[in-house]
Order: sequence, then structure tokens, then C-alpha cells
Amino acid sequence: MGATASGKTEAALGLARLLDGEVISADSRQVYKRLTAGTAKPDGTWRGEGAARAYLVEGVPYHLVDFLDPKSSYDAASFAADANRLIEEIKARGKVPIITGGTGMYVQALWSGLDPLPPADPAVRAELTAFAEREGRPALHAQLTALDPEAAARIPVNNIQRVIRALEVIRISGRRISELWTGRFHQALPTHLARFIIISWPKKDLLERVRARTLANFVRWEAETRALLDEGYPEDCPALKSLGYPQMIDYIRGADSQAATAEKIVRVTMSYAKRQATWFGRYRNALRVEASSPDDLLPGKLIKTAEAA
Repeated sequence: MGATASGKTEAALGLARLLDGEVISADSRQVYKRLTAGTAKPDGTWRGEGAARAYLVEGVPYHLVDFLDPKSSYDAASFAADANRLIEEIKARGKVPIITGGTGMYVQALWSGLDPLPPADPAVRAELTAFAEREGRPALHAQLTALDPEAAARIPVNNIQRVIRALEVIRISGRRISELWTGRFHQALPTHLARFIIISWPKKDLLERVRARTLANFVRWEAETRALLDEGYPEDCPALKSLGYPQMIDYIRGADSQAATAEKIVRVTMSYAKRQATWFGRYRNALRVEASSPDDLLPGKLIKTAEAA
């Protein structure tokens, strides 16, 4: 686990090769087909047929990536069900399941379960999304402040998906989402079931990593975004709301220069990384690896660190 651009993918692949394992991605954006450069999805190829079909990255099976149409949605409950099934299948093959990603709600759902919330309502979500696009995110957040001040205080204005979900729950159930939160997710992880490692970097080093990745991927990122728009995918489809894609769409529409767009993407990415750090900081019993060099994330070193903890 850890912030975006912290080296989780490389570490997971290294561990998989060393331990004869398979990787399960806990990344809510890498589930999408056609989104690679902007989501930092590892390049891979699909091999096999039917139940044996797998996405292979450097020969390592890498699950729960590259399978969903950009117009489709995928939530934490679906991830937990799929990941639990895959964990058992991987163990049955005599392999080691290695879960990696930075989507905190996915980690919660898998290891701690979910609060008893009502299912999503596409019509309500579409209405709230349209309101946010028409009136702005602060106006939508103001609705939440009026209806559920506690939730509004805990959900940032720009975390549009969580704001919409909180308002959706109120519309569907008539209850505030803050009344349904148990708080059980935010304290600890079941260390008797797995080893949990959180990777972190000094802020300045993470900023350099984010900027380098953004610049290296920019041309491919533009191309894949432009291709989706040219094929008729709407700008507000779930995949194109992913981190950095709205800024890339603005660039394609001529609103900003390449340099300005890249810096905007870096800023929103670092803001997201800050939220990730806050989220994972709640897990008091997870092992923390403070990285200062990629060598700190070598698989043998990670295993020794975990064994010594």
C-alpha cells in the first residue's frame, strides 16, 4: 500500500517473482481497459482462454486490471468479492497472493468489510453529477453540509465521488451517511491473516517521482485520452473522471499548454497522495517502509524488514 508513484507495482512484481506469487491490484482506476499511461497500469498482455485467461506482466499473473469498459463502474464491494475469490484460487494453485494498490476503500472492503450502505442508484448519481457539472463542486458540497454536516466535514469538496455517494445515501435511505459509518475500518488491519506494508517517501522525493512519471507518460496519456473521445466516450464517463484525465481533456480542447497541463496533473496527483497518506496513516499496526531509494523496495529487503518487525 501507499501513495501513487511510490513504487508499489515494482515492489509487488519483485515479491511475486521471489515468492512464486500472483498479484492482485487494489487500484480503482487500473481496472479500466484503454487507460494505461494515465493510471500507471503496468504494461502486460492477455494470454489464455476462458477461466485460464490472465493478464501477464513480465510473466507474472496480474489480476483485476484491464478488464472493464471505460463507461462501466466498479465499486469496493465488487472488488472485495473478486479479490477474495482470487485469493483462494491463487492459494489453490500453490502460489502466494500479493495485493498491491493505493485505493484505500478497496483495502478496507477486503480486510474489514463494508458499512451497511444501500446500493448505488444510477439515476440519482446521474442527477447529482449533472448538478455538480452545472453549478460546481462547492455547490454540491454545500448540499451535503446542509444535510449531513459531519460527513461534509470529513469529505473534501473535490472528492466528488464521495460527496455524491453521501448525498445518494441520504436520497435513497433518508438517513445521513455519517449515521451509518461504524468507524471500524480506520484503526487496524488483521495482521494474523496477512503481512501489511505501507510504502512512503519524503514529500520532495515523491513530488519528483510524480513529476517524472507525468512527463514520461504525457504523450501516451494524451493519445489514449484522445482516442476515447474520438470514439464517442463521454467526458464524464467513469474512466475519464480518473485522476488527471479531466486536465488532459482540457489540454486536448486547447485550454492549456502541455507544460501547464503537466503541472496541473502533478498538483492534483500530489493532493491525492496526501489523502492517501492520511488514509493509510490510520492503520497503526501496518509495517511502514520509509523509502529514500528504489533499493529500499527490493523484494529481499522488504521480506527481511517484514520478518524483523
